[in-house]
Amino acid sequence: MNGLMMDFPLTITSVMDYAKKVYPNVEIVSVTSDNPRHRYTYKDAFKRVNQLSNALAALGLQQGDRVATLAWNDYRHFELYYSVSCSGYVCHTINPRLFSEQIEFIVNHAEDQYLFTDPMFVPVIEGLIEKLPTLKGVIVLTSEEHMPSSDKLDLICYENFIAGHSEEFNYPQLEENNASSLCYTSGTTGNPKGVLYSHRSTVLHGLGSGAPNAFNISNREVVMPIVPMFHVNAWSLPYTCALSGSKIVFPGNKMADGPTLTSLINDEGVTFSAGVPTVWLALYNYLKAEGIAVPTLERCIVGGSACPLSLINAFRDDLDVNLQTAWGLTETSPLGSIFTLKPELDNASEEELDKLKVKQGLPIFGVDSKIVDFEGNELPWDGTSFGQLKVRGPWVAKAYYNMEKTDAHEEDGWFDTGDIVTYDKHGYMQITDRSKDLIKSGGEWISSIELENLAVDHPEIAEAAAIGYEHEKWGERPMIFAVRKEGSTVSAEELIASYQGKIAKWCIPDIVEFVDELPHTATGKLDKKVLRQKLSV
Repeated sequence: MNGLMMDFPLTITSVMDYAKKVYPNVEIVSVTSDNPRHRYTYKDAFKRVNQLSNALAALGLQQGDRVATLAWNDYRHFELYYSVSCSGYVCHTINPRLFSEQIEFIVNHAEDQYLFTDPMFVPVIEGLIEKLPTLKGVIVLTSEEHMPSSDKLDLICYENFIAGHSEEFNYPQLEENNASSLCYTSGTTGNPKGVLYSHRSTVLHGLGSGAPNAFNISNREVVMPIVPMFHVNAWSLPYTCALSGSKIVFPGNKMADGPTLTSLINDEGVTFSAGVPTVWLALYNYLKAEGIAVPTLERCIVGGSACPLSLINAFRDDLDVNLQTAWGLTETSPLGSIFTLKPELDNASEEELDKLKVKQGLPIFGVDSKIVDFEGNELPWDGTSFGQLKVRGPWVAKAYYNMEKTDAHEEDGWFDTGDIVTYDKHGYMQITDRSKDLIKSGGEWISSIELENLAVDHPEIAEAAAIGYEHEKWGERPMIFAVRKEGSTVSAEELIASYQGKIAKWCIPDIVEFVDELPHTATGKLDKKVLRQKLSV
């Protein structure tokens, strides 16, 4: 027997319709290249979305065509999120930090028809345009008076592009499993891979990530997404905020600028934000150096890489801000787990809480998780058993766009994340490593992430990366590449000595090499592939 409920499709169009009907007067504030503080409402935004949809329709695009963006976080990019997907096209967000060869690959692999770009990225497209045969036009996200010039491109001004079009648009009746957006992985192990989201997966992820035991976003929040809109749909915040009726504050290309972020937080009353650890470290250092408080800011989500306990406690003690760790992947839309404290742990000691806070948190509903050993046997959640993390759920990718099946997608419907993790008896996950980054020494596994966290806990170390080097006796031994803080003279011997008593002796790194900076991927993660290549030279 089936239930007698309406078969109503979960589409991004329904999110837009809800927001403009229930929260028309909620603000969206942006920093853009042509306006230091643009301000309008959801009602204003969706009128312009309709104008954009009419303009896109006039181009003759067909359902499923890919429309690309190369842009920062602002209101025009927000308009593209909704217009492209709700019109039946696929919004393909491109990371401008990628190498030009990677951008060329993904534009051609996606067969993008049109590209919307911020003015500052026009030179990137100029250098690639002859290698992008599917691209029919480039629209610059600015006003007429701020349009860049180009000898190689016939550029179209965004404001002129939508001007004169009707503020009404009759959106197509889409199926909830129609493709809505496309995001490529950063390609650290080969060419980038495309993750093709559906309307259904996007809406469900927006609902799931906004829930109380996740981001906990309500209509009383003022949300500043520092995580880029070109990176996994800004962790779904442009959708979650619309679903929740939250005010949005977009920092544009000022996502690493302490004065701008501080001004936005204090002027606009930001209560919630999300970004990678380097963003929060830079903001903390700026606030401390200037002696500025951020009294409205309550919570920040930190993801993308491990967050040092020292930074979490500094935000709590000095800023009265709760820094919450989270985990996810492009393939999980991205949220898979987040740190929230269970009531059963309310009386835990400070030492116990410190151990919990650096973990990646509890799985959220919608992401079923398990860990298996290297023979595929499922392991218990006991805090000591570690294995490969596999996930499945309604917002987890079942395949990559336009690719043959990969080993990551199992026949039984599970996705191999590539992370090596443990779950404790309370259900908290801790990533011990990426499967490709584990160090095997004398038959025993060593976590590179644990070594990195301990290095960064040293007061004179800014950043560290641990890799294994070939060893005649032990197979591999760990070594550290470290960046000293400004003015530091800490020696390799002193850093190695700081590990004593914190981990098993056989896990302590043998070698420390100090460097001026560490290589990172386009999404800000440590690029250990480059470090390994350095060793092999």
